[in-house]
Amino acid sequence: MLYRLDAPAAAVGRAFETDTREDPWAGGHVGPGQFAPVLTAGREAIAGPMPQTRQPRRMIPRLWGVMPPKSATDTRPHGILTARNLDSPFWTGNLRNPEFRCLVPTTAFMEWGRPSPVDGTRRQLWLSCADQPIFAFAGVWKDSEVPAFSILTCAANAALRAEGRETMPVILPPDPKAHETWLRAGWDRAQALVQPYSSSLLSCSETHRSGTAPPR
Repeated sequence: MLYRLDAPAAAVGRAFETDTREDPWAGGHVGPGQFAPVLTAGREAIAGPMPQTRQPRRMIPRLWGVMPPKSATDTRPHGILTARNLDSPFWTGNLRNPEFRCLVPTTAFMEWGRPSPVDGTRRQLWLSCADQPIFAFAGVWKDSEVPAFSILTCAANAALRAEGRETMPVILPPDPKAHETWLRAGWDRAQALVQPYSSSLLSCSETHRSGTAPPR
């Protein structure tokens, strides 16, 4: 999966009522192992007990790909891009503590579709939301040597299942209350947002690449 955020920091800040802190993001593609903006509840900058006053959201750069525990068999060139097993001990502590959840602002994302029936070329499906020009993936962040984040995934919707996909990124509804729930609510409420986004609300364009598609 790849994604784009074709909106400058100021536009993202307005869309999500977030302090951009003069973030220099000008818009563009995001690939594995690259820095990109995420939106947090502002808690990560405060040590000690939870403050009594509500902290403003913050837009901060983090690396896409959380580094896994060191393993001799792990040869991936980047960190963990997506959080699939939400019951894994690697994720449970962070997901159940809202200060570690984040919004990942996005304008489109890419999934590989089935090969073209005409010439067998790879098909890149670029998907965007018809009901929100800038939308948010549900994200989770961790700090190790480098501050990083991963994007939550869920079962694919009908349109992506038809393209052979088993999972898709978790897209949050445009309702600001949903964003607040993901950033600040208990896990019982936040987890209810982990569900496929309706096929009818996704717009799709495609490009073709020569060669075979990468393993899924």
